[in-house]
Amino acid sequence: MRWGTVIKSAATTVVALLLVAAVGAGALIASGGGSSDPSPDGGGANQAGQADGDGSATGESATSSRVGSSRGGVRLARVGNFDQPVFVTGAPGFKRLTFIVEQPGRVRVMRGHRVLRRPFLNIESRVRSGGEQGLLSIAFPPDYRRSGRFYVYYTDQTGDIRIDEFRRRSATVARPNSRRPVLSIRHREYSNHNGGLLAFLGRNLFIGTGDGGGGGDPDGNAQNRNSLLGKLLRIDPRPSGARPYRIPAGNPYVGRNGRPEIFSIGLRNPWRFSIDRTTAKRPRLAIADVGQSAYEEVNYLTVARARGANFGWNRREGFAPYEGGSAAGTTPPIFVYDRSGGCSITGGHVVTDRRLRSLRGRYIFADFCQGELRSLVPRLRRVNSAPTTGPRIPSPSSFGQDGRGRSYVASLSGPVYRLVPR
Repeated sequence: MRWGTVIKSAATTVVALLLVAAVGAGALIASGGGSSDPSPDGGGANQAGQADGDGSATGESATSSRVGSSRGGVRLARVGNFDQPVFVTGAPGFKRLTFIVEQPGRVRVMRGHRVLRRPFLNIESRVRSGGEQGLLSIAFPPDYRRSGRFYVYYTDQTGDIRIDEFRRRSATVARPNSRRPVLSIRHREYSNHNGGLLAFLGRNLFIGTGDGGGGGDPDGNAQNRNSLLGKLLRIDPRPSGARPYRIPAGNPYVGRNGRPEIFSIGLRNPWRFSIDRTTAKRPRLAIADVGQSAYEEVNYLTVARARGANFGWNRREGFAPYEGGSAAGTTPPIFVYDRSGGCSITGGHVVTDRRLRSLRGRYIFADFCQGELRSLVPRLRRVNSAPTTGPRIPSPSSFGQDGRGRSYVASLSGPVYRLVPR
């Protein structure tokens, strides 16, 4: 997403501004062109089920659309309404639980179709929220059922990026006093381009950071190997002696000129990325990088190729040179779309749900301003087409999957939807 002014400060509502703060008119997800005032109903989606006595949302309402495939269609089933939801995920060992991150600083938990009244975690007092800032994601390691540890990504009261570890008290409640700081990155001059996603691959934690904000990366962070901004980082977040985390031996700058936490450089604002474990025998990375003013891009490559890769910002935007920069030695995206009518890409994931026959095996994403669900076949070479698949989501802030592989999309204006067969 583009985080310069909550997907673009052109947005006139506080909700829109929460995800679009970026360069021209950033957004919690982007920081490029203007943003539109999001419609809370997403152009035809029915209202969510009524809340029951304990504050849980019950039932699913849906809006249907064809996917343009003879194999069927897809519809959006609203599972609940939240306070600026920005991420949805599951936890290993707890397949019936779904976790929803709310930007102001809470993590809500849904058991089955019921949203529990008590938050899983509430760290609002630590979080600076608004524009592109806030509590941005949560990640559970593969051993979560045994270890009980998990990690959150947020901007603190100074604007700095924080990765903290917490532990759970029960399946649905965390221990707020279990906080252990893992990593902090100074980010105070600009409020946009904070990145925002954590994702585990084995014991290692991948972290996507923005370039530090402002237009055009004025501080040159994305190409600076001594800065953790504008990067894909990889750490083992478990402590080692007095050190709060470990450096994987295979990181490209271990023992070389550059920060050892860095895995890839040259990113502008990778608001959402994902790890594709199903398309091929070896995992692949899908990184949606928010553009400056002309192009939004999807990068898709093997983890091995991403090691030490330079994704090109701020030397190029999409496939085009940026302000006379050279693309020599950089890794190009597989797909680019121009921002006419759009403002900031919201990256998704490769669909694994067998019931979504028309989308299974395809990478889904959307534009925060356009709101149309789009998909493409993930390939290691250039992709020329990413057709819309029907449903339209108001201000899509994030995609996610639960422990059963079902796909969700969150709207910054409140609703969270599950993708279901038509």
